[in-house]
Amino acid sequence: MKRRTATLGLLAAALAFALPAQAAFPDRPVKILIGFPAGGPLDAHARLLAERLQQVLGQPVVIDYKAGAGGTVGADAVAKSPPDGYTLLMANTGTMVINPAVYSKLPYQTLKDFVPIARTAQQPLALLVNPTLPANSVQELVALAKKNPGKLNYGSAGNGGISHLVPEMFKSATGTFITHIPYRGSAPAFTDLLAGQVQIMAESIPQASQYVKQGKLRALAVTGRERNAALPDTPTFAELGIRGLDVVGFYGVLAPAGTPKDVVARLSDAFRQVLETPDIRSRMAAQGADPAFLGSEAFTAYLAEQMPVWAKAVKDSGTKLD
Repeated sequence: MKRRTATLGLLAAALAFALPAQAAFPDRPVKILIGFPAGGPLDAHARLLAERLQQVLGQPVVIDYKAGAGGTVGADAVAKSPPDGYTLLMANTGTMVINPAVYSKLPYQTLKDFVPIARTAQQPLALLVNPTLPANSVQELVALAKKNPGKLNYGSAGNGGISHLVPEMFKSATGTFITHIPYRGSAPAFTDLLAGQVQIMAESIPQASQYVKQGKLRALAVTGRERNAALPDTPTFAELGIRGLDVVGFYGVLAPAGTPKDVVARLSDAFRQVLETPDIRSRMAAQGADPAFLGSEAFTAYLAEQMPVWAKAVKDSGTKLD
C-alpha cells in the first residue's frame, strides 16, 4: 500500500512538473468593444483610457466596434463572449440602464449577463443647436418650437438612448413638440447637426465643447446640478427654471458574467490606476467629463440604483421598442 501511495505521489509530482504554470492575466491583448460607430464620445473616452491602460496591464488594448440598436448589438456580443477578461464592453447609460426599460425583447440582462468592472466617468449633456437656428437661448428655442409645432427636429444616437430621452424630457417640461430623428450612433447624428441637417441635439459635453468654443454649435443649457467647467458660460436647466433635467450620463466597463473574480479584480484595479493618473484626469476634465471611478461592487450597486430612475424617465416619455 505504501509503495502504491509513493508511486502515485511520484506520478502527481511528475505531472505537475510537466504542465506549464498558468500564465498571469493578461498574457495577450485585451479587446474593448463599443456598441456604437467609431468617432463618437464613447470611442474618444475609450481611446483616452486605452493609452494608459495598456501600460498598466503590460499588454496591447484593442478598440473594436459592433454598432446597432442603441448599443444592444455590441453588448449582446460581449455577453456571449468567453468569460476570460479578454473581451470587455465599454458601455454608457443607454446600453446598461435605459435599454432594459426601452426594449421589450432585449437579448441581455445587465446585472445577470455581465459583471461590472469599473465606472470610469460621469458627464452631463448639453442642449445644442446649429447656429443657423434663430434661437440664442432656451427661452427663444421654446418660443420658436411652440410657434412651429413639429417643424423643428432633433437628432439622437438612437431610439431609447440618453440623447433621445433628454430631449423628450425637455419637451415634456416645456410643453413643446419637436420631431425626433434617430441615427445609428452619436457620430453620424453629430455630423448632421454640424451640417445643419438636424437642428437640435442633446450630446455629452466632451463631444460638444470644442465645437461650441469654435462657434460651430451653440450650447443653450446643460444637464446636471452645476455648470460644467468645459462650458462655464452655459447655464444649467435648473438655473432657467426647468426642473427634472439634472440627470448625468456615465461610462463604464463590463465583462461577461462568469469572469473569474481575480481577473475582475485585476481589471478593476487597472482602471483605478488609469483614472488616478493626473494627465488622464486633466484631459477628461478639459473635455467636460468627470473622472468617477467605482470598483466592481460599487459599480454593480450604482447600476441597480440607476435602473429604476431611468425606467421612470422612459415610462414618462412613452418610449417603447420591440
